[in-house]
Amino acid sequence: MTSRILGIGTAVPPARLHQSAVRDLFAAQAGVDRLTRRLIGAAFDASAIQTRHTVLGDLAAAADRGTGTEGMPPIEDLPVGDPSEASPQGAALATVDDAGRLLAPPTGARNDAYIREAPPLFAEASTKALAAASVGAGDVTHVVTVSCTGLFAPGPDFRLVRDLGLAPTVERYHLGFMGCAAAVPALRAAARICDSDPTAVVLVACAELCSLHVRRPDDHDQIVAASVFADGAAAAVVSADPARRGERWLDLDRFGTALAEEGEHDMAWTVGDTGFDMVLSAEVPRIVGREVREAMQRFLGDDTADAWAVHPGGRSVLDRVETGLGLAAPALDASRAVLRDYGNMSSATILFILQSFLQGSLAHGDRLVALAFGPGLTLESALLTAGRSETA
Repeated sequence: MTSRILGIGTAVPPARLHQSAVRDLFAAQAGVDRLTRRLIGAAFDASAIQTRHTVLGDLAAAADRGTGTEGMPPIEDLPVGDPSEASPQGAALATVDDAGRLLAPPTGARNDAYIREAPPLFAEASTKALAAASVGAGDVTHVVTVSCTGLFAPGPDFRLVRDLGLAPTVERYHLGFMGCAAAVPALRAAARICDSDPTAVVLVACAELCSLHVRRPDDHDQIVAASVFADGAAAAVVSADPARRGERWLDLDRFGTALAEEGEHDMAWTVGDTGFDMVLSAEVPRIVGREVREAMQRFLGDDTADAWAVHPGGRSVLDRVETGLGLAAPALDASRAVLRDYGNMSSATILFILQSFLQGSLAHGDRLVALAFGPGLTLESALLTAGRSETA
């Protein structure tokens, strides 16, 4: 029996960042030299992003009102874990002061914010996915949660069972710290579960709060991270039971994974003292561009794709995929639209793109390739087939 995605739901926090306003906020930070200011402007302006969402209300407010921090003395680096940088338990995380200067809260304070803010987004996206799939909470047999931007236990899988009122016997799994590509392995795990139990109903839920780890744009990696990453959540309901098919679905035909010959140190995500530290070198788009054609030839074989859902790690990544695979310009329109409106929400992003295809104009039988990239450098892929009922 074939496992399939029955419905997808998405959620974003209410605060919206306008790209030009965030660019100006970062460029105006005290101590930013002329070269760094130019690099900030270039990165933000070339990102192909217009808006993003964040759980950091103070960051959005500071960007919206503009800043006047040039010429002000910079905030001195505080000792690690200085309590003056931490938010009180239960309080919103403070990331910008009244003068518009970026603060450096310790990792514990950032993670406390994750514990408060992530579960409601997991629940909102999952509730929408269940509704889209016409599946009741009591029908869910397995939960697979995904996140790389925070840590706690009992974790998101436990909270999702409690928050949605799922049965206490639901089997739970959590994929952590696999980065932007993790939704594809999560769907693969769901399909494997359904292969072994055709009656299973698996809820896959991803939530990422990338903005919690924002910091001063003092080097290339921080500038790139500040210009592309955002917050969001998405969930999918997977089952192999043909009786659960609605008007539209996506068959999960097969999956593939590949490690690039290089890139282990070009994309990395580690825990630092003032947030999680991102390494995202300028080599990443070039590595993707070099590796993607051979990886897709191995994965697809004689199959062909009618549509592409490519994780928008950034505009340059999409450009390299388009060139490397010889795709026509419109082929990545769905990926570019999600990048434009939401930015890079790490693991949740590919489900936003798949949702647009599930709700869109794919014909019955059209083949869709999902492709995402993660630390390593890892390429994760899935081949899906669109299903449409006669009444759809």
